[in-house]
Amino acid sequence: MNVRDLEPKIVWNHFSDLNAVPRPSKKEERVIKFMQDFGAKLALDTYTDAIGNVIIKKPATAGMEDRQTVIIQSHLDMVHQKNSDTNFDFDTQGIEMYVDGDWVRANGTTLGADNGMGVAAIMALLSSEDIAHPNIEALFTIDEETGMTGAMELEKGLLKGTILLNLDTEDDDEFSIGCAGGIDTNTTYKYAQASVIVGSQTYNIIVNGLNGGHSGVQINEELGNANKIMNRLMYGCEEYSLQIVSINGGSLRNAIPRESFATIAATPAYLEELEQRVKDIKEEYSIQDPNLSIRVEATSQADQAMSLEDTIKVTTALYAVHNGVFRYSRAIEGLVETSSSLARVIVKEGEFITQSLQRSSLESGKYDVAYTVAAPFYLMGCEVQQKGDYPGWSPNPTSPILDILVAKYKELFNNEEPKVMAIHAGLECGLLGKRYPGLDMISFGPTIKGAHSPDERCGIKSTAKFWMFLKEILANVPK
Repeated sequence: MNVRDLEPKIVWNHFSDLNAVPRPSKKEERVIKFMQDFGAKLALDTYTDAIGNVIIKKPATAGMEDRQTVIIQSHLDMVHQKNSDTNFDFDTQGIEMYVDGDWVRANGTTLGADNGMGVAAIMALLSSEDIAHPNIEALFTIDEETGMTGAMELEKGLLKGTILLNLDTEDDDEFSIGCAGGIDTNTTYKYAQASVIVGSQTYNIIVNGLNGGHSGVQINEELGNANKIMNRLMYGCEEYSLQIVSINGGSLRNAIPRESFATIAATPAYLEELEQRVKDIKEEYSIQDPNLSIRVEATSQADQAMSLEDTIKVTTALYAVHNGVFRYSRAIEGLVETSSSLARVIVKEGEFITQSLQRSSLESGKYDVAYTVAAPFYLMGCEVQQKGDYPGWSPNPTSPILDILVAKYKELFNNEEPKVMAIHAGLECGLLGKRYPGLDMISFGPTIKGAHSPDERCGIKSTAKFWMFLKEILANVPK
């Protein structure tokens, strides 16, 4: 079945059009132009601010003019991840989608449902001729996935709405009323190349087959981190004269790393030690990451590598750095309060680089875990930069729009009680609320699984449910 034939067709067709446009973070020129053309074609008031956010305004339908103006917001950029054996160019190709039962997936890449389904739903509202709604201010932000610079730099004074509907939550029975803030910790260490120790052989180590996923929403699932697993294979192996030649681990700052590739030099006896380590690690991850693969292959002999002394420094620091849940919330049961994910590890041509992302719903907790992560790198002599700091969104359980959503959800779905919660991920609501104080904000959306990984998929029935619910909410916006 073709994705364009799915119901609701208006949403899936807009999503298909959007997914034909390459839209990586920080390279949104084409999708900005796509949205500008979309607004112009509809003859709607369309404006692009200095940073690149696109705002399209649509007047209220007859009889809805006295309702509150609603800002409906989603981000234009998407995470670009692919399997290592997938031949795909994100800069030139559109996403290749297919239907798999009740899911829409992509062929070996991220799907872009995060946050493309939100964008498509807003496009459907803007292009519709028979949906009741108040005045709509559609806000399409840029660069959400790699720094939230669109929301951070949103021009003030453009929006008049009093209610903000963010369409970036990924379970259709959940309403998000709060989120975590975040900060990036990036480190660099320069080292002098050394000769490979006599008697060593050169090997490639490949760690792949991990599930990966969203480093905020899924951090509590204890999924395997390819960077930490790779380091376990090398740590404490100085007796085998192990030297790092190169490492390329992970891909994106906000994704749990699924793959790591390393080249090392070591004496042949290292292979016997490695065999037991591989067995132990695969057994540990047999439930949450059953497809974990660890392979070792002999390769052409390297002449230069990191010195044994620097290899010990690097592997010790990587072992010491915190990865995973740091603290759970005492206020909301089951909510991760603070976490860190070691996203990137690179060793190449005399430079050791790491990138990690810390999140917390508390500002103090965010800095606490960020300093904890930085500490082992400081101790080994790295240059440490902490940047990209963005605030969380404090929950407002007495929100008027929340009351409307809860009541309508129960009315539409057999008196089922929705989950009202804060999420351990970065939503733009915190920043948007700072740019436009006083907004009554809530986030919801269709069910999306495996975001930020090639296993990303969007529920078909869930999308129909979300679309029906969104229309009902707009029809019942208060005066």
